[in-house]
Amino acid sequence: MKLDELTLYLDELLQAPKYRDYCPNGLQVEGCGGVTHIVAGVTASQKLLDLAVERGAQAVLVHHGYFWKGEDGRITGMRRKRLATLLGNGISLLAYHLPLDAHPELGNNAQLAALFGWLPEGRFGEQDIGWFGRLPAPATLAEVSAGINGALGRQALVIGDPARPIRRVAWCSGGAQGYFEQAIALGVDLYLSGEISEQTVHLAEESGVAYVAAGHHATERYGVKAVAAHLQARFALECSFIDLDNPV
Repeated sequence: MKLDELTLYLDELLQAPKYRDYCPNGLQVEGCGGVTHIVAGVTASQKLLDLAVERGAQAVLVHHGYFWKGEDGRITGMRRKRLATLLGNGISLLAYHLPLDAHPELGNNAQLAALFGWLPEGRFGEQDIGWFGRLPAPATLAEVSAGINGALGRQALVIGDPARPIRRVAWCSGGAQGYFEQAIALGVDLYLSGEISEQTVHLAEESGVAYVAAGHHATERYGVKAVAAHLQARFALECSFIDLDNPV
């Protein structure tokens, strides 16, 4: 598949031009013109790039790419090594941030709903990134958090009374704790995101709404994995998702 065709397809599939974001979405680093093997992962770390080289991939597809707003733009140290790995091996880097959180089927939040068995009812937050809905049946916070832990394969940080009944939920993958107050205003019993800060604990305790910090990386594995599977099924491409564990 030609690189420009792949880029155009992903841009349209994920509606990349629609989103105001903190980084450029789509093709971030241009490699060779043809793509037969894509390595996908959450973040374009040096370790992921080295594995892409090892596996003979022509493109890397990630959720967290490069060129974030406010970053030092100089190509030195770690940045120089990463870009040298890509350019020196003709590997392209494609990254989709908010578009990959928000996609109604392949996105991180859609995939989390399917993983947990939650029933989506609507969207909220800036650019409708956050989701809200309900459980198939009421459960206690302890039961819900146990299910989350089992699905993600890690121990989430849970703030709230374990016996609290949970019916309505809201969620947004990654570092979306800033949407917690909006979720509370929706009347939910629980809000899930990837991260938590000191003040978030107080907000959870004082509002009575449970907060689950399930891991930034852990909540953002599933969108890029779903897109990779979609590309492999639709085109004659080998797509390898590599989950490099991250405790945060």
